[in-house]
Amino acid sequence: MEKTDAIAALAALAQDNRLDVFRLLVQAGPEGMSAGAIAEALELAPNTLTFHFDRLRMAGLATVRREGRSMIYAAQFETMNALLGFLTENCCGGLPCAPAAGCKPAKPARKRAKVPA
Repeated sequence: MEKTDAIAALAALAQDNRLDVFRLLVQAGPEGMSAGAIAEALELAPNTLTFHFDRLRMAGLATVRREGRSMIYAAQFETMNALLGFLTENCCGGLPCAPAAGCKPAKPARKRAKVPA
């Protein structure tokens, strides 16, 4: 990650509502959440959220897709991990250390077919 990209990501996260939105998207995983569900969970007005979503998207921290009438937002884990890597690349004087682990969201569990007894 380039320094300018790290600054843009950190600037996008340096606001309490956007930080809350991003953390909620990370918790939601790769499937993301609808804008309405995010507004409800964080008790934020939808028109206020649009501005925050745009800032996160411009920084590469979130994506959006349309599903029917809903807009679904999801965290960009690659960007988040690149930012963490950038922040920790010189950690511990260049020696291997634990904080450098990246996030790998769990894939949704598959439903198993019931086997007759």
